[in-house]
Amino acid sequence: KNKNSDQVKYYQYCSAIPIGTAIAQSWNNKVAEIYGDIIGQEMEIFGIDIWLAPALNIQRSPLDGRDFEYYSEDPLVSGLNAAYITKGVQKHLGKTTTIKHFAANNQETNRMFANSMINERALREIYLHNFEIAVKLGKPHAVMSSYNLINGVHAANNKDTLTKILRNEWGFN
Repeated sequence: KNKNSDQVKYYQYCSAIPIGTAIAQSWNNKVAEIYGDIIGQEMEIFGIDIWLAPALNIQRSPLDGRDFEYYSEDPLVSGLNAAYITKGVQKHLGKTTTIKHFAANNQETNRMFANSMINERALREIYLHNFEIAVKLGKPHAVMSSYNLINGVHAANNKDTLTKILRNEWGFN
């Protein structure tokens, strides 16, 4: 008990699992799925339904504040890892992932005002392709938008990426 109150401190000890980059370096979808299964098991133990991960943005700089969460500089590797981790988590009834940060999250500092100016081809081939793979193959139940602007429009308000592409083209519902 906390000596200053009657409340009991509650600690949740979870397994120490490798960071996203290390999982991606295995080049093994089964390893990613097992990783997700471990997370799903712990979610059941602790009564957690939604995991605010995996984060699958493209690694753009070794100085990026979130690179330890991301899988790769390659959209295929990132997308497959997120998809199979999601499959592993969602083997557990009522448990799901939230793939993030959709999309083009390239910096941690001042990210609410960062404006990612990207032409449509680069956006689709580099920054969205990993999310497309994760959505179509992993079928996550949630997507978290990024804070940045994409071509002058905040990602959370971007009808092109959130509605036209994510929902209408990829079938995310």
